[in-house]
Amino acid sequence: MKALLELRSLRKAFGGVRAVDDVSFTVGEGEFLALIGPNGAGKSTCFNMVNGQLAADGGDIVLAGESILGLG
Repeated sequence: MKALLELRSLRKAFGGVRAVDDVSFTVGEGEFLALIGPNGAGKSTCFNMVNGQLAADGGDIVLAGESILGLG
């Protein structure tokens, strides 16, 4: 199955707090993925990096084979 969205070793910190630390996953065409976890686990931060509201500190975001990191 072809990968539609890939997060590769994504990282984001706010001061000394690592909100997202080395997160990687792939979503293929026609697949669904749920990010679950307690408050403060970094779910919203992760999605805000994918949609361009936040810049990642490291890693890569690939959409349909093209890096979109830094386009937002």
